[in-house]
Amino acid sequence: AVADGAGRALLRIDVSLAGADTERKAAEEERAARDAELKTVRARVRELSVELEKLVNVVHGSEVARAERRLRLEQLELKAVEEMGVDVATLIAEYGPRVPVPPPPGAPDDEAVPVPYVREVQEKRARSAERQLGQLGRINPLALEEFAALEERHAFLTTQLEDLKKTRRDLLTVVQEVDARVQEVFSAAYHDVEREFALIFGRLFPGGDGRLILTEPDDMLTTGIEVEARPPGKKVKRLSLLSGGERSLTAVAFLAAIFKARPSPFYVMDEVEAALDDTNLQRLLVIFEELRASSQLIVITHQKRTMEAADALYGVTMQGDGISQVISQKLDRAKQA
Repeated sequence: AVADGAGRALLRIDVSLAGADTERKAAEEERAARDAELKTVRARVRELSVELEKLVNVVHGSEVARAERRLRLEQLELKAVEEMGVDVATLIAEYGPRVPVPPPPGAPDDEAVPVPYVREVQEKRARSAERQLGQLGRINPLALEEFAALEERHAFLTTQLEDLKKTRRDLLTVVQEVDARVQEVFSAAYHDVEREFALIFGRLFPGGDGRLILTEPDDMLTTGIEVEARPPGKKVKRLSLLSGGERSLTAVAFLAAIFKARPSPFYVMDEVEAALDDTNLQRLLVIFEELRASSQLIVITHQKRTMEAADALYGVTMQGDGISQVISQKLDRAKQA
């Protein structure tokens, strides 16, 4: 009985094991199916998460763009009110997209009719108008007043300019007259001095030849004067090649020529005959006598013969006490005495 009971128990255990194994396999298959379904769900969740993130970004961007558009619209409304004094309702009613667009200024008469609103065309037209407005610059409400002031200033300056031009013409006329007068006076004085210099040089250097030469004869205002002197027995004409006495006598001849050509009430000469010998001194004293007939000569000299030819002498002497004393003597009175 025990053996039979044990056999039946084993049979039942085998049946239970077989049923448990079948249930285990079914549970494993069900778990595998659920795992696969879970993977599919997780993949879908990830896909939906990515799509959700994209949608959140798009929504955020749309909100930012909407806020920018709203701010832009507010700015445009404020600009329309401030610059043109037109509110939004009036602006839309008169210039909305359903209102025909007026023809551009300067269009021919056959084309001067309103046209339907086309955004691309009007945006291009607006950009062109903004560019032209930018080139014009900001509107100056005081432009008319400034123009009137500038016009008055321009008229004043024009009048002053005409006065200056007239004054300039008058001055040029005066300058031409002065130049002409200077040329006339200088030419006359030069010819007189040239004539006298040749005569006096021939008297101071008997047999010699002296003359004055203009460096630019065609332009009397800028010309210079060169002195040519050829004492007797010499071929040189340049003053630098003459001796000291000859240069001194030539200079005196030139001065005497000026004195004779254009006389003066008196002349002052300081030791002009210091380098002359007795012969040349005697010739110079003859010239002095001729000058003394019409002018007063004041000559500073140490030459006795020059002192003898004078009418009055003035000298400075120093006594033993070291005090200078001026003495004078009129020679004509001394002769009479």
